[in-house]
Amino acid sequence: MNDLQFDYLKHVTGGLDRHAVLNELMAAYGKDVWNFAFFYTRSRELADDISQDVFVKVFQQLYEFRGQSSIKTWLLAITRNTARDVLRSAWIRRVTFFGGIVRPQEQTSPSAERESFDKLMTEEIWAVVLKLPQKLREVLMMSSHYGLSMQEMADMLHVSVGTVKSRLHRARAAVNRSLTQEAKWTGEEEWT
Repeated sequence: MNDLQFDYLKHVTGGLDRHAVLNELMAAYGKDVWNFAFFYTRSRELADDISQDVFVKVFQQLYEFRGQSSIKTWLLAITRNTARDVLRSAWIRRVTFFGGIVRPQEQTSPSAERESFDKLMTEEIWAVVLKLPQKLREVLMMSSHYGLSMQEMADMLHVSVGTVKSRLHRARAAVNRSLTQEAKWTGEEEWT
């Protein structure tokens, strides 16, 4: 969905059916919010809880949105802040998470062999990305998956554009380095 369809929210001060707007926002961005929460926490259960909390906050703060960022950026910022709060809580620090691998759904595949290879590559990439430090993981996700600009990411993270560029460069380099090392290791094992 397009942020332009929600452009009217910049000018709303009251009298709006917040339930209807919330339903539209959940339909348009619910999956993005959940994925970002999962990516941030590596826990499906926490992603469920965080997503629910995010949309409760959106419902409560709907009249406060003034369009200083896109709707998507606003929702992802709320998601990030909520996830950070959850991870900082005393209860959560005592719990160890064992996150699974999320695989994007594939539409059509030319062959079963190609589908199997693509699935394996996707799992390897996600495994490498999920091992990155949180600061690197989040900029990579915001850029690659959500298509946020450098300025949007900088505003959301409360850092400079240069810091975002640096983190994104380091994240990409770390993923490439890990995948290259893994490929070399697998190749050496096959030849010996």
